[in-house]
Amino acid sequence: MASSISSSEQVIHGVSERMPAGLRLTAADRPGVAQPVPERDIPEQPWRAISLVTLVLVVLLTAAWEWRMRALELVPGDLSGNYDSWAERRRSIDRRETPVVLIGDSRILYDTDLDRVAQLTGIRPLQLGIAGGSGLPILENIADDPHFKGLAIVGMAETSFFDTRFTVIRSRKALELSRWESPSERASFGIHRVIAKNVALLDDAYQLSTMVFNLDPDWRPGVRGPYHDVWKVGETGAEGQSWLWRRLEHDGRLSAHARSVWHQLFPPFPSKDQEIRPILVRSKVAVDKIRARGGDVVFLRPPSAPDIRAIEDRHLPRARGWDALLAYTHANGIHADDLPTVQNLILPEGSHLTHACATVFTDAYIRKVAGQTRLLHLKADLPPPISTRDCVPSEQARLH
Repeated sequence: MASSISSSEQVIHGVSERMPAGLRLTAADRPGVAQPVPERDIPEQPWRAISLVTLVLVVLLTAAWEWRMRALELVPGDLSGNYDSWAERRRSIDRRETPVVLIGDSRILYDTDLDRVAQLTGIRPLQLGIAGGSGLPILENIADDPHFKGLAIVGMAETSFFDTRFTVIRSRKALELSRWESPSERASFGIHRVIAKNVALLDDAYQLSTMVFNLDPDWRPGVRGPYHDVWKVGETGAEGQSWLWRRLEHDGRLSAHARSVWHQLFPPFPSKDQEIRPILVRSKVAVDKIRARGGDVVFLRPPSAPDIRAIEDRHLPRARGWDALLAYTHANGIHADDLPTVQNLILPEGSHLTHACATVFTDAYIRKVAGQTRLLHLKADLPPPISTRDCVPSEQARLH
């Protein structure tokens, strides 16, 4: 008697012979027989040629996309919007002495030239500004770190520093990543950083998925769509050096769009002194902790365009925000209004300086900071001061 196995093999063999070439056996073709591994004939094809053509197409399409991204003035190595690089810089405080750290929102981030600081003082500060973030949670975090005993320059737009609901979210996300980052996240960032040095198409703001999403200005009526936010504001390179995205300096359409967004983004702010006081108290506690270890804190208020400034003052006037903060914390501060050599600088979208004007502003405020604290000294061979005329064309300066 033939075994069940041999019987199954005979059935399968018989069905296989009747099946057209290229079709696989199904359970219906084998009633009462166990399901075997599916079989399918692989047709003869010029696989080497197909692989070569596929490779060429991928290279050509990738090159075309890279060319298009560079035509939009994206640059290789841009890590803007990446919390991993921020977290890496934050962790460096625990490994080495950090004489100067910059804390705050996008204004101190994009309006500070780290190279100019080094030229003036011999020190390259650690940049911990966060675009769209608040400086207060970062200041508190640094204050709680016993490794930091240097100078903290805290930049601010009052509307970010005194906001306890929206801007703090990004700062907290960055801090959480600095406290713990999984091995896979670190490896992914390391790979991304190596590849991004040579290509511009990895920019988060102009990834294909992001651009497809931006095709529709409003998905649903009454719901904020992609056109209600700025597509791209800055670019970030090595060691956290960041600038306003170069395209915003000359593209009137994009800068006007960004300015219109800033006009809409201001959330409700404290309207009563009892709502402002907790922020002042938290700030003083942080300042006192840093000073107790021999460090110091200086606050900085970068400039904003007249139309943006009018909105900011309407929400939180200087007397109730900036002046109250300095008085309560007994800290020194530098307000852009009080630097006569850097008035009427260029702010293309109203909130951040051009690359050249950021260098001018940095030169002015660093010289001022050096006169307000014992922890920062100017070099003996420092370059001469620069002013508005070094970054604003003469014809534009006359208009101001």
